[in-house]
Amino acid sequence: MVSSVLVPYASYLRVYEPLAAFPEPERAHWARYAGRDRIPTAQDELRRSLADLAATPPVGVPVHESGDAFVAEVDGVVCVCPWQTRLRGWLALEELAEMFPAPVLDAVLPPVVRGQALADHERWAERNPDARPWIRTAVWQVPVRWFVLFSDEEREHTEAADGGGAPVLRYRTPMVQARRRLARSLKTLRETVDEAPLTEGLVDVGRWLEEFHPRALVELDYGGLVHALSAEQLAGDRSAADVAEGIAALQAGDTEGASAAYGRLAERWRAVRGRQFAS
Repeated sequence: MVSSVLVPYASYLRVYEPLAAFPEPERAHWARYAGRDRIPTAQDELRRSLADLAATPPVGVPVHESGDAFVAEVDGVVCVCPWQTRLRGWLALEELAEMFPAPVLDAVLPPVVRGQALADHERWAERNPDARPWIRTAVWQVPVRWFVLFSDEEREHTEAADGGGAPVLRYRTPMVQARRRLARSLKTLRETVDEAPLTEGLVDVGRWLEEFHPRALVELDYGGLVHALSAEQLAGDRSAADVAEGIAALQAGDTEGASAAYGRLAERWRAVRGRQFAS
């Protein structure tokens, strides 16, 4: 079913903003929230999403916006990343038609459910024209443009716990570093390569990042993709390093080096995406 494909095998690009970035009363809400004894995890968010899709009839988009968030502390400053499950649900629905045949989509999310959700989104967008998600999601891949924001030194890999806990692979960097790396990479690409999807993608990510506080934290989380990769593949995954190497090679005029770095990256993620349609 679609839920088993869309939700678990996804990666996430998240922005955590300091409390000072939020107007009242949101700031007070998140301050209280961050002080709770237990903060919901990514697994909690996943379970809630699956529960909605498994309901009868299925809930394509939550009726009410989530009041939950991910919380991180950056140099002693509390930062939050609101889940916004309702907004993200609307955005995901817009992409479904491009990912699945109509009969499959209709069987899981009937046209009447999708139509009502899209109508709700249109009305909501008219009242909230400047709204943007704190979380971006990609299914069965990590977009190359996301890796540009990070360095290999920021890679955090935790193997699966003996008690059954899932492995973790993520990168975290200050917003100022993410913007700087993106700007430098975009300059190199524009000087060395004709307009390409990567260039367009970087422009899009750059515009999104500009919407957030300069002291925010940017995180790339492999999320459910850790279940599509073996322990050896996770341990050996150096995708951010490959991207940085490829861009540095382009800047130095080393087209062969850039091609080799891109080839490693493309082969790694081609194998992952291929599992989407495996029986």
